[in-house]
Amino acid sequence: MARPLKRFVCQSCGAVTSKWSGRCESCGEWNTITEEAGAAPGPAGAMMARGHGGKKGRLLEFTGLTGSTPQPPRYKSGINEFDRVCGGGLVVGSALLIGGDPGIGKSTLLLQMAAALAKQNTACAYISGEEAVDQVRLRAERLGLADAPVQLVAATSVRDIVASLERPDAPRVAVIDSIQTMWLDTVDSTPGTVTQVRASAQALVELAKRRGIAVLLVGHVTKDGAIAGPRVLEHMVDTVLYFEGERGHQFRILRTVKNRFGPTDEIGVFEMSDRGLSDVANPSALFLAERRGQVSGACVFAGIEGTRPVLVEIQALVSPSSLATPRRAVVGWDSNRLAMVMAVLEARCGVSIGANDVYLNVAGGLRIGEPAADLAVAAAVVSSLADEPVPPDMVVFGEVGLGGEVRPVGQRDARLREAAKLGFRTALVPRVRAGTGSASRSAEGILVDEIEHLSDLVARFQSADRPLKRSSRGGGRESGRGGDPDRERD
Repeated sequence: MARPLKRFVCQSCGAVTSKWSGRCESCGEWNTITEEAGAAPGPAGAMMARGHGGKKGRLLEFTGLTGSTPQPPRYKSGINEFDRVCGGGLVVGSALLIGGDPGIGKSTLLLQMAAALAKQNTACAYISGEEAVDQVRLRAERLGLADAPVQLVAATSVRDIVASLERPDAPRVAVIDSIQTMWLDTVDSTPGTVTQVRASAQALVELAKRRGIAVLLVGHVTKDGAIAGPRVLEHMVDTVLYFEGERGHQFRILRTVKNRFGPTDEIGVFEMSDRGLSDVANPSALFLAERRGQVSGACVFAGIEGTRPVLVEIQALVSPSSLATPRRAVVGWDSNRLAMVMAVLEARCGVSIGANDVYLNVAGGLRIGEPAADLAVAAAVVSSLADEPVPPDMVVFGEVGLGGEVRPVGQRDARLREAAKLGFRTALVPRVRAGTGSASRSAEGILVDEIEHLSDLVARFQSADRPLKRSSRGGGRESGRGGDPDRERD
């Protein structure tokens, strides 16, 4: 009998080595390599490796790209924000992975979703590997879902779960909470390891495809915010969702990272309360609910999250620094992007910011990733530096280049329509090539102020009694050095 081979697997990236080492050469993480036992290759496996298998594979039938493919049927839970993020509902026979920080509300959201589907005569099962049945019942009573016909069970054996879901009367939707607690008896490693997570997920995904069951997997996240386990886990499933939110805010953001049946980068906004999570039909109004007008350093940005426009307030505070190296604190935006915008303000517009502490915050706990927020961030920083408020009825969006130019961004009309719906009257936007002037009345009823260069924004905050501090190395858009470009032309 062949002896089982021993291998060493990195629990961070899944790399396999023949010997142990303190640092993984693939991902660079320390103390993540553990020893696991692997099955020794048998004679049949050796023959297949040499290409001498005794049985030929069946011939595949190829087809062309043309043809009609019906839309896959979906289970709609009635939770509008959840259905939106999934692309219109859960697809039959799909596998969905949802990750998030501990205590953010993943189990609460999936229990509410399963209860909503069960009330619509869709058989749902909630399989908990972390909590007992009584604990899940207590949460259901707190959420007012005790009367929902959801089938509960506490189990961690994938073999038992697959056998239970193979029955003819098995549920059509199954929630697995969580995938890191599942284990297969055919894999010689402890639950939560890379090998167990990969094998358990593979068995559950195959079950979903074979039986047409929508399987939802809850995944733990690492300290960096990525789903724990092998990266291949996200490639195996059809949809990957991240549940985000700040502990100090009652808002929760469900964000799509991957979706084979719908758009990516879609978000759903929820509000957490003692009765669970509730839909937020108008996120823009909610993010701007606590906004105070006539405050310097505050600017409303009209962004796009997935397929919907969202208005959020960007706050900046520029104050003199007593430190040798001034602080740069950013919440909800890319700190490297802020450094770039500040460098353009200094080098291209002559605004001196370097000796000040700069604090930037996206109100409401939302994280912005699109470059269209550059102009709004620049407006908030210059407004705080000049102590001059941005007009409270103005929205700002646009991308800033390294030369100081303000570039157009996509879905301009959708951003303006959302701003007009919330009562905004003016918009500071990049000039389009087919523009008709510096200011024009748009079809949405908003007075559009178009600019070409970041210095045009700075000029709007200049006043005789409160001039902005100019940098000795700053320059205009024409020369790239100090001086007024109009004066140099003369």
